[in-house]
Amino acid sequence: MARKSRNLPEINAGSMADIAFLLLIFFLVTTSIDSDKGIPIKLPPKLDPNQPPPPTIKARNVYEVLINSNNQLLVENNWMDMSNLTESTKKFITNYGANPDLSENPDKAVVSLKNDKGTSYGAYIMVQNELKRAYNELRDDYAQEKFGKNYSDLPKGGKQQQEVAKKYPQKISEAEPEDAFNTKD
Repeated sequence: MARKSRNLPEINAGSMADIAFLLLIFFLVTTSIDSDKGIPIKLPPKLDPNQPPPPTIKARNVYEVLINSNNQLLVENNWMDMSNLTESTKKFITNYGANPDLSENPDKAVVSLKNDKGTSYGAYIMVQNELKRAYNELRDDYAQEKFGKNYSDLPKGGKQQQEVAKKYPQKISEAEPEDAFNTKD
């Protein structure tokens, strides 16, 4: 008895490419791709050459914060640990002329941040955060005292938030990086 060979039915694969293409489009459309947002900093406008020069700032009203290529912090020509930066900055801003080495008042206080070209991005961000934390804590304390709420809980752009921001204006000046500051011996 001879066996009959049966032909197996073939599967039509012609539409497989269409299905794969449709799945690819579906996943591209429905998948969100996270992108880095960076640091939201508003850059100053380009200076008009006909504009008068900016007013001079007394040295006592400038709080110098330097970060070297070894990520060490030099504040007002003294080495400082990162953990002390927030309190030190708050003390500078809220001096109200008591100490002749610190600012005259919060409106005149300017924090000058300068880093080295070799400073790590992480160290730069940490210093930025500590400086902003100082202003945020001062604003929160004043808002709590005056309005019973944190600064961020006040109506955005409202009179209360404007009053707190006017009391403690955030003035952080960033200078262009240089090659090397002196390092700790």
